[in-house]
Amino acid sequence: MKKLLLILSVILTILTFAGASYVLISNGAANAGYAAIPMLFAIVCIGGYRQCKNRE
Repeated sequence: MKKLLLILSVILTILTFAGASYVLISNGAANAGYAAIPMLFAIVCIGGYRQCKNRE
């Protein structure tokens, strides 16, 4: 479970930066949700990873 959360957080962080780049390249015409939604899930996964890590 801990390893899965770490992998998901890395993938979602990469998606966040890709979404932010897409919004910036399109001069703000694209929805900011392309960056905000993956970041929300990345924060949740990072929090879950830290909680699993502290239990050990």
